[in-house]
Amino acid sequence: MDTTKRTLAKAISWQVMGLFVTTALGYVATGSVTAGGALAVSSAGLGLVTYTFHEKIWARIRWGYNAVRAESDAT
Repeated sequence: MDTTKRTLAKAISWQVMGLFVTTALGYVATGSVTAGGALAVSSAGLGLVTYTFHEKIWARIRWGYNAVRAESDAT
């Protein structure tokens, strides 16, 4: 299992890589690095918000949830 620091480093590096890729795609689509960067930043922010809502909704859905495994994972 990863440490908290490792998990945080992986999450940050993933997000930075995503920002570069989305900026590049935005540049190809618009011809502007500024517009591409704005697209990347807004996409990252919107993705964070929608993912949070997605997780909150799935936390309320019990389909496919194995309570026995969840209890053993908690110990």
